Amino acid sequence: MLRTTVTLAVCFLAIHSAFAQADETSRSWNKPVTPFRIAGSLYYVGAVEISSYLIVTQEGHFLLDGGFVETAPQIERNITELGFKLTDVRFLLNSHAHCDHAGGLAELKKMTGAKFLASERDAPMLRSGGHGDFRFGDTLTFPPIAPDQIVHDGEAFGLGNQIMIAHLTPGHTKGCTTWTTKIQDGNKVYDVVFVGSQSALDYNFVGRESYPGIRGDFERSFELLNSLPCDIFLASHGSLFQLVEKHERLLHGDKNSFIDPAGYKRYLRESEREFRDKIDRQKATQQKL
Repeated sequence: MLRTTVTLAVCFLAIHSAFAQADETSRSWNKPVTPFRIAGSLYYVGAVEISSYLIVTQEGHFLLDGGFVETAPQIERNITELGFKLTDVRFLLNSHAHCDHAGGLAELKKMTGAKFLASERDAPMLRSGGHGDFRFGDTLTFPPIAPDQIVHDGEAFGLGNQIMIAHLTPGHTKGCTTWTTKIQDGNKVYDVVFVGSQSALDYNFVGRESYPGIRGDFERSFELLNSLPCDIFLASHGSLFQLVEKHERLLHGDKNSFIDPAGYKRYLRESEREFRDKIDRQKATQQKL
C-alpha cells in the first residue's frame, strides 16, 4: 500500500497538463474499464485508475468525480452503456480539485444539466480551473467549473431513498471531500465510503507548511475517517482500493469482492504511517540546518 501511494505521488507530480494528458502515466491511468455494478444501485463508470461512480435512484442519479478532460466521454459512454440517461443525473459531486478528478466536470455538467456540489475551500480552485494551486501553481489546470452549491461537513443530499453525505477531509487539497452512503443489495445494507484522498505527496508539514494548517487538517481528517463505518471501501484512485483485483474476482463470481472493511482500515493505517514518517523526516532535516 505504501509503495502504491508513493508511486501515485511520483506519477502525479510528473503530469503537466494544458487540459490534456501530456504523459504516458496519466494516459495509462485513463485506460477504459467496462462499466459494472459494484452493489445494489452503485455502479463503477470510471477508468482503470481514475475513479467515477454512479448511484442511481428512481428520482435521478448521483455522479461522483469527472476524471481528466479525456475521461468525461468515457464516463458518458459508460453511463449510457449501463442503460441510464445522462440527463437523469441530478447531482454532480467532486472528491477534490485536481485535474485527474475535476478535469471532466465541466463537460459532464454540460451534458447532464446536473447541480454541481463542492466544498467551500476547493471552490476557488474549481472556479479557476486549477490555477494558483498551493503545490502545483498553474501546471495542472482544467476547464473551470463553478459550484452551484457549497457543501458543508456532514451535509446530506437525497434523491429518492438514497442519501449522500459529505465529510470534509482536507489536506490533500484544502477542501478534499469524502462522501458516504448506504447501499441496499438484496436484504443487506452496506456502509460505503468514497475516500477523497489521504495522499501526502511531497507536502511540507514542518516549518513553512505547504499551506498554513495542512498538518492539522491531515490529522483531523485521519481522525474523522477512522470514525466512519465502512463495508465497501472506494476511493478516487482505483489502486488505492485494488479496483482491478476486486473487479476480476467479481467477474469470476465473487459477489462480495468489494466488501472490504479490513482494506479500509489498512489504507488509513498505511496512509497515516506515510504521513507521520514524512513529518519525522522533515523534522530531522530541519534539525540539521
